[in-house]
Amino acid sequence: MAIPLLCRRLWPLVLLLLFCIGISPCVASDPAELTYRTQVTEVRLSFSAMDQNNHGVATLQASDFAVVDKDVIVRNFQSFTRSDWTKLEIAIVIDASESVTPRFRQEMADILELVSQTAGVPDENLSIFSFDGPRPYLLCAGDCRASHAAERLPAAHAHGLTPLYDTIVFAADFLSHQGDAHAERVLIVFSDGADTISRNSRGDAIDAALRGEVQLDCIDLNKPAYASQGAAVLRSLASATGGRYFPPPDGAAHALNVILEGFQASYTVSYRLPSRASGFHAVRILPTHNLNLQFRSRSGYYYPSQVR
Repeated sequence: MAIPLLCRRLWPLVLLLLFCIGISPCVASDPAELTYRTQVTEVRLSFSAMDQNNHGVATLQASDFAVVDKDVIVRNFQSFTRSDWTKLEIAIVIDASESVTPRFRQEMADILELVSQTAGVPDENLSIFSFDGPRPYLLCAGDCRASHAAERLPAAHAHGLTPLYDTIVFAADFLSHQGDAHAERVLIVFSDGADTISRNSRGDAIDAALRGEVQLDCIDLNKPAYASQGAAVLRSLASATGGRYFPPPDGAAHALNVILEGFQASYTVSYRLPSRASGFHAVRILPTHNLNLQFRSRSGYYYPSQVR
């Protein structure tokens, strides 16, 4: 009789221990599955500020703007900082489809030379992507200044396969795992906007950029004064992710220069998550005093209901 009595005395202690460590007793038929819920409590948003003449504003103060997050106006920020070159991850996507010409290849060489001379951006923060037929690939990463990347561009192909959206998804995923969590990620796309073979859609490319907090700046390589559907594609990619679209007359090298200079007037703000509603949270930045200020940022972010 001593053993059953001991069991009766120990059972309340066992229940107490199970309660303290957060485990409830279950029967054999209960599913052995654990659900982990996300603990995200802060939103980080990178953006740039321009005046009425489209020039960057490098003297912005936290009181000069407010964030509208899914209809909630946010004015109290946890942090507000100006962007740092060392916190900038830059990737370039070069459209190497059959539209590539000797003039274009020379322009790409000039662009890579411009990037190589950009002071302040560490070597390890720069990567270049292209595609050869149906497959996107990494041209260089961390050694683009010394790798003679222009000479490694694929030759034009007669079949004209252009996996633009797949390449953006591929590059955005790469960028999302680069640098630290506070790095600003920018993907500069040189393309005519055409896509002929991607498994991913334009929406998939935008979603990949938004989930990875990657800004798309798109430089249109179509002929000047030539109306194309590709221009609308590039505009939508840039607009949805807080980037800029540059039409053909701007010139690729000039556009890249403008993009790089724009980071001198870019900022990062953080604030407490105003709502835990799952799904997409649309965001906007509005001026509070000077109504001539204009802001560019990604269109929003995704908040997951749970992570398993």
